[in-house]
Amino acid sequence: MANDDEIYLIDMWRIVVREWRWFIGVGVLVLAATFAYLHHARSQWEATAWIQIGQMGFAPAGQDPHVEAFSRTVERLETRAFQDDVLKSIGVPVDAPAGALYRRSMRIEQLAYANLVKLSVRGYSAEDAKQLATATATVLHAVHAEIGARPTALAKERLDELDANLKQAQADRDRLVAEATGRGDAAAVAAVALASSNDDIRELEHARADLATRQLANYTYQTSMAWPVYVPKDRVLPNIVLTGGIGFLAAAFLASMAAVARHALRRRTA
Repeated sequence: MANDDEIYLIDMWRIVVREWRWFIGVGVLVLAATFAYLHHARSQWEATAWIQIGQMGFAPAGQDPHVEAFSRTVERLETRAFQDDVLKSIGVPVDAPAGALYRRSMRIEQLAYANLVKLSVRGYSAEDAKQLATATATVLHAVHAEIGARPTALAKERLDELDANLKQAQADRDRLVAEATGRGDAAAVAAVALASSNDDIRELEHARADLATRQLANYTYQTSMAWPVYVPKDRVLPNIVLTGGIGFLAAAFLASMAAVARHALRRRTA
């Protein structure tokens, strides 16, 4: 088997030497096409953003506290309507080449364990790619802010209601304390009511403290970028090393095939 391979390689070399014009001609054409692509292809840069999905800490127990579920957020990012809103927000025509590249290059990865969505988009310059990634996060922030506006308002109203009830309960307790210091049946009734009032106040204080804690920034926050947008200094396309290597291999392969085909044709017509 080794000898057969060696003979085959020797025969292949002889064919290439005999048909060197075809080998060099096809190889030069492929390399020229590769060089033309590298010279004329429009450069692309890629920007990566890590978006933290907003959370409502006051959500009922057992429900997802996020403003929008991760799966729905990903689906929203992939819709044409959302992407058009992003492009319009920075003044890019939706049918422009930059817009088509933005939609075509968008890659989304859910990092639910870190409460993040990783987003990658491309632009025809590093600044364009960064602007598109930032605009995507900004538009998503606005959408989520609108979704969470009503629940947030209700939570604030509930907190105000608890404050009012607590204030009223404390005023009633002060009144009962004054009545319980007297004598007679009225004082006894006031003493019993005072014990119940203290229990009510403790429950109100606990409910208010719990709701107020859930509205702190640690538990309730809006959708935003976890870190600044990252754009590598080098472009992603065209990749000179990779494209050049592929072009060289393609040139060698196609040139060899052209030489073999020419040799076979020559033998057939001989």
